[in-house]
Amino acid sequence: MNINQETEYVTREGILKLLSDDEVAKVCTAETAARLAENEEYLDLEHLEVGVQKARLGGPVMGRVLPRAAVHEKTWIKIQTAVAAFCCAKAPLA
Repeated sequence: MNINQETEYVTREGILKLLSDDEVAKVCTAETAARLAENEEYLDLEHLEVGVQKARLGGPVMGRVLPRAAVHEKTWIKIQTAVAAFCCAKAPLA
């Protein structure tokens, strides 16, 4: 595992640790859905570098998605902060 993969794994795990038990349950329930509603915000845990996305027709692969609707607003803000820090850490220096 290279340093970028390790950093991404740690960040993904860190994001999941921000969730309360009821949020984890909601995420698990959301994973069983066929797809997200159009324009619903989500985070693809396999592609954190993309940041927060909006679902389009056809939607993302549900098994790796963290829908905004599954977490409380305060948790979503913490997640956005963690993703922003991750993206800054991965950005090449100019």
